[in-house]
Amino acid sequence: MPPKRIKRYAGRYAQVDGIPYQMPVRSTDSPALMAGFSCDWEKANELLPGNEIHALKLPNGRAALLITVINYLDTSIGKYIEYSIAIACTRGARPAPPVANALFLGHYGTGQYILDLPVSSEISVKGGKGIWGMPKHQANLDFVESTEKVSSQYEKDGQFAFRIEIEKPSSPSIKLKVGATNYCRFRNMLMASYIYFETRAGINLFGKAKGSLYIGDHPKVAALRGIDLSPDPFFTTFMPKTNGILDDHFQCWFMTYPDPPQEMPEGLESVYPLGYSEEWLSPPSITDYEKFRI
Repeated sequence: MPPKRIKRYAGRYAQVDGIPYQMPVRSTDSPALMAGFSCDWEKANELLPGNEIHALKLPNGRAALLITVINYLDTSIGKYIEYSIAIACTRGARPAPPVANALFLGHYGTGQYILDLPVSSEISVKGGKGIWGMPKHQANLDFVESTEKVSSQYEKDGQFAFRIEIEKPSSPSIKLKVGATNYCRFRNMLMASYIYFETRAGINLFGKAKGSLYIGDHPKVAALRGIDLSPDPFFTTFMPKTNGILDDHFQCWFMTYPDPPQEMPEGLESVYPLGYSEEWLSPPSITDYEKFRI
């Protein structure tokens, strides 16, 4: 459940970095898809910076790549698509034991580390990155729903990057009301932001979960081809209407390394030149993506 302080300032207004918000920061009636694909645990850890987070270990000893695409239809900053590519993770001095990391979420800081987060609009980049430290950047995205499937494609600079397709679960009959923690790196700090959402979802697990993953050779995602991804998802979810709240409270810690860092990742210089446009780039147009299927 969202913290009580969020309920106390409901209906009030805020403005941060020139972006106006009616509180709380929320979205309504927005369709979303999610899918999880297992991958090699050690190789997944190689994608995680610093020493503060570790890939979550599934009962079978593997890690999890989590794909979440939300077609935001109603937010404080207009409509946009958000395309999250993440590794399920825990936070602490050492990796958490399997099973326990799912039972004691708070104790192990269980969440997801977002590797890449393309979005449709410039204003979403400015707010998400500048305030919460999310690795947002503008890209060509779509969200396509049919009676049997849901898909979303991601292109950048005229190059194919990523595509997810899932078979639509039969009925959104499961009521969900959950919170989640998103970890990101910004200014070489580990940023943690918190979301809460409620929805009705259709969920397929294991053999019933049907989907396909396509990963291109764009630098943003190419490393994912080397983590021994399973071609079959272990779960798929479709949510016709999500209602979410992004907490304005966030936490951050310095990221540490065994040796002095030699280069600086993205910082504030990537945010302050951005404007406030809600315009989208053109939709994805590349159709010969079959060669990139995992």
